[in-house]
Amino acid sequence: MERLLQAAGLMIRADPAASMRLALYQPDIPQNTGTILRLCGCLGIEAHIIEPAGFPSTDRAFRRAGMDYLEAVAITRHASWQHFEAWRRRAACRMVLFTTQASNSYLDFRFASDDVLLFGRESAGAPEAVHAAADARLLIPMRPGMRSLNVAMAAALAVGEALRQTAGTGRQNERDESRG
Repeated sequence: MERLLQAAGLMIRADPAASMRLALYQPDIPQNTGTILRLCGCLGIEAHIIEPAGFPSTDRAFRRAGMDYLEAVAITRHASWQHFEAWRRRAACRMVLFTTQASNSYLDFRFASDDVLLFGRESAGAPEAVHAAADARLLIPMRPGMRSLNVAMAAALAVGEALRQTAGTGRQNERDESRG
């Protein structure tokens, strides 16, 4: 069963089957975070929240907001950017930052099944330290003059492409097609 572990500013609800990860840097809009957590739960992707968030981000707060699928999401909370980076170094994961400041399209990038897809704050993106630490910085192409996509929409596009390339689809949740 699930196990909660608290150590060094880290809270984990472990899911050993998860490989692709989606991280949110200091999210500030709870509805977007809820949508992204639902995406992660439905597709079998581990979610990481890098604190501080702009709202209470406890399981209790999420449940109160009606997120009854929360048990389907493996969530790791990092007390700070430094704690996240320490975890990432130990886990030896490649971090792929999605940003409007990048010049390379996510459609031209080769994802790996254990990548961490990182999205910045809705209000301010990610700071320079996050950009500097990224192994890759990617852009979702848009029409000229458009500022940015909603972070939940950007996450869905990015995760969809990454899973398509790596043949990861949360297969443990697929139904048996032979049963109709």
